Amino acid sequence: MAKLRTFLFALLAALAPTSVLAEVVVVVGAGSGIKSLTQDEVINIFLGRYRKLPSGGQARPYDLPPGDELRTVFYRRLVDKNPAEISAYWARLYFSGKTKPPEVSPSAAELIKAVASVEGAVGYLERSQVDERLRIVLSLGNP
Repeated sequence: MAKLRTFLFALLAALAPTSVLAEVVVVVGAGSGIKSLTQDEVINIFLGRYRKLPSGGQARPYDLPPGDELRTVFYRRLVDKNPAEISAYWARLYFSGKTKPPEVSPSAAELIKAVASVEGAVGYLERSQVDERLRIVLSLGNP
């Protein structure tokens, strides 16, 4: 019985998603001049409420693709919404013509390239993915 319990514990530990435990950070290009953003500013940028950066420039938010675990974690920590709730939110806004959702990058690597090179770009990653091309402007922390 003890061997079975040990085996089940090891199996559960191996199957547990590790990225959920990672620190989620909001990033901009290193040369953007933006030093920090508040959580409210990030909410407003990613939910299309306004697309202005504190500097006055146009904000261009970048999302990871639907189904990406980090995207799920990001929105859960940012606004306590799951993927279905975020999709429903954007469906309502999209058809009203008021705003458009963040641009979707096909991968974290592509998001890094876009945020590093596009003026006003804002994205999110796991802290371990951030390199010298990016600046962390907000941490959404660990669970």
